[in-house]
Amino acid sequence: MTHSDAGNYKGKHPTDVKSNENIARAVEKKSIDGIITCADAEIIAGALKVTMQDVGLAVDLMEIRISKCQLGLFGYSPEKMIVKPANSVPGALEKSLREALVNGRLPCQAAWNMATQSGIPKMEISAACEALKIKVKPCQLGAF
Repeated sequence: MTHSDAGNYKGKHPTDVKSNENIARAVEKKSIDGIITCADAEIIAGALKVTMQDVGLAVDLMEIRISKCQLGLFGYSPEKMIVKPANSVPGALEKSLREALVNGRLPCQAAWNMATQSGIPKMEISAACEALKIKVKPCQLGAF
């Protein structure tokens, strides 16, 4: 969803879609001034044993903005995106990234899995993607 779509996040979903009440309550508790961080959304998903997508749906339906993407791709001020391209990308990492592509893009979930499995911080995975001109999409929360 682009910045120009702000305030109509629920418009991405069919009008009859509802979110889980437990998730909505948790989102309400964690959000501040209509904003929730990606990390807080992850905490909610883990605590309630639901998917990030489930949390993202509740966030959208509540018209809450997501900030501080853990890959550094959006939600920071004033630059919006804080991740910078890596100076170099090890061959093994590049190979893993390219093998994980779906329709030419790296799903956010794949980036997170790669970070967990390799012990490389999420931001370094996205920095490698930036260096290799690999777009990360889709977002687990549905932000893009």
